[in-house]
Amino acid sequence: MASFARSERLALCDTAVSLGPAAPTLCEGWDVKDMLVHLLVRERRPWAAPGIFLSPLEPALRRAEAAYAAQPLEDLADRLRDPKGTLYSIAPIDRVVNTVEFFVHHEDLRRAQSDWEPRTLPAVAERDLWRTLKLLGKGLVRPADTPVVVSNGTHTATLRAGDEPVTITGPVGELILFCFGRHAVRGLTFDGPAEKITQLENANLGF
Repeated sequence: MASFARSERLALCDTAVSLGPAAPTLCEGWDVKDMLVHLLVRERRPWAAPGIFLSPLEPALRRAEAAYAAQPLEDLADRLRDPKGTLYSIAPIDRVVNTVEFFVHHEDLRRAQSDWEPRTLPAVAERDLWRTLKLLGKGLVRPADTPVVVSNGTHTATLRAGDEPVTITGPVGELILFCFGRHAVRGLTFDGPAEKITQLENANLGF
């Protein structure tokens, strides 16, 4: 059985091709083709990808991006579908590194369209996403500087300890997206002091 990381990789590529290269995404300044270029540079040009954050590597990043951007969207999608030759062809590494990466960016494609609706995720996806939320959540909500507890209705995790926390309850996919700074979410409830909820909602969450 394919992992959720693998199935989401394929689904993202299918969605990208169906939308077309110029369709918008939730990532400001990026269209669909820009998204696939980003994912391919991250995966196949790992020495250039840090140029996003490190100015000495920015020229290498721009060259890698330009090389992929010159190719048709369909070719980019075909290449992204198959991680052969990369570390991500090893299923455990792919699952750990890419479960959230492909889920969040797939939703960046889907939710930028006017007719989007939340998906019902398979149990294996909810399990993997919940595990990752507990692992990464402390870093994701740190910019809010307020105590945060998350709950999917069955399990609860403290992402930032403290008095009078904001408790966010809802589907794990929506929790993940919110903690990664996406506001196109549905089905979340926020409980706690009003000023802390406002502080959390206005924070620049994510890495």
